Amino acid sequence: MSVQPETFKSLLKAAAEQVIASAPELTSLDQAIGDGDHGTNMKRGFEAVLGKLDAISAQPLNEAFKTIGKTLVMTVGGASGPLYGSFFLAAGEALSQDKHLPDDLADVFGSGVDAVSARGRSQAGEKTMLDVLVPVLETLKAGAGQPDLIARVRTTAAEAVERTVPMQATKGRASFLGARSVGHVDPGARSSCVLLHAVCAGLEARQ
Repeated sequence: MSVQPETFKSLLKAAAEQVIASAPELTSLDQAIGDGDHGTNMKRGFEAVLGKLDAISAQPLNEAFKTIGKTLVMTVGGASGPLYGSFFLAAGEALSQDKHLPDDLADVFGSGVDAVSARGRSQAGEKTMLDVLVPVLETLKAGAGQPDLIARVRTTAAEAVERTVPMQATKGRASFLGARSVGHVDPGARSSCVLLHAVCAGLEARQ
């Protein structure tokens, strides 16, 4: 079993459009504890992905993920470009190593999460996108094959974002604020949730 090209194209389009639509929210969150450019940067990156949508969707899935990663690295800028780019590049590499979607989703997602952790030299609990990605990975592993997995992922991501509020940032620009970073949603965690929720919604629409 494998993801059909038209399904992948639809999910990618929906995810990119949702990130673009969420740019004002992401910018507002980042103005509180960062440089204030997360929304703008993510919007630029996913507009570039949308611009290549037909070409990306025509590629084998492993190459499509790598193209998304390279595009984000080149266009997003800031810390988020290399982090999101690393996720997609690593996922693409996993798909090149005899992994398949959706059967090996947890393994492929896990490769992306590991790449983000290595690139950012961070782990869950430091008020970053990993505070969403790691719990979602755990949900994917625990819920493999379960009919309510999509709903579980959606809930996990949303709850994980809220858990970043009381955290003190120890990585990135927000770490410079020390205790003042407490009380705010992490922008990277929120943008990760936006992407995941868009994919979940797209998959639910196809059920």
